[in-house]
Amino acid sequence: MVTSAPANQRARQAIRDTWGGEVEVRGLRVMTLFMVGVAADPGLSKLLIEEAREKGDLIQGRFVDTYSNLTLKTLSMLGWARRFCPQAHFMAKVDDDVLFNPSALLHYLNKSRNPYEQGDLYLGRVHLHVAPDRDPDSKHYLPAGAYPPSVFPDYCSGTAYVLSRAALLKISLAASASPLSTPLPPEDVFVGLCARAAGVLPSHCPLFSGGPAVPYGRCCYKAMVSIHHIAPREMLHYWADVHLSQPCSWLTLRASLGMCKVRAMIGTVLGLEGGL
Repeated sequence: MVTSAPANQRARQAIRDTWGGEVEVRGLRVMTLFMVGVAADPGLSKLLIEEAREKGDLIQGRFVDTYSNLTLKTLSMLGWARRFCPQAHFMAKVDDDVLFNPSALLHYLNKSRNPYEQGDLYLGRVHLHVAPDRDPDSKHYLPAGAYPPSVFPDYCSGTAYVLSRAALLKISLAASASPLSTPLPPEDVFVGLCARAAGVLPSHCPLFSGGPAVPYGRCCYKAMVSIHHIAPREMLHYWADVHLSQPCSWLTLRASLGMCKVRAMIGTVLGLEGGL
């Protein structure tokens, strides 16, 4: 499930032409759908209707699609998946500027657990001990009246995370029962709050990236589950380079991941956002 803004048609098409176009991965059926809200621009709404009719992969929630309503978008996504995807073993929530690698995810799940196991899996890049933003000028502003504690519960980055069917049901039900404050917490924080209320713990996976400070390396990207802040043109180029070229040896993969991590750490020190 890809959360996307109505205007991001190029990003959606890049996903369809790359990882979102896959229908079977490692013997398992996969499907990619896009969750959008209502466009404030009537012209954009018309384009969305045309795109939905042509592609058949858009789901539209009953909310105005704005940054402040991202949490409502995630709530709509969880509710839709709970109702209409009863046979799905896993659901991945992915932003539309993320290069996602279903094969790498299933490889990781196969190594760590039975992919058909119906336990509580809430997997991604886990943020620990994050404090609410109390700056009134910040787009992430969350006043103490809306969320009194000084620290959020641990949660997976909203850029990309994976829920098992069991975890999806528990978190979705907890979200339905949660009071909606004004303003709402960031969407990934809200999912973390609902996960804690449902007794579901986040699991950290180092193959989910944290931001744009991940330098391109073919073997590194081949092993990663998600890379954030990828433009549509880059997504097309990277996907072709990673998946249409020769496979990487185990040693090359490990060395490439290590080099990516070192370069990402250097980028973080220099002030770039995110990293591995």
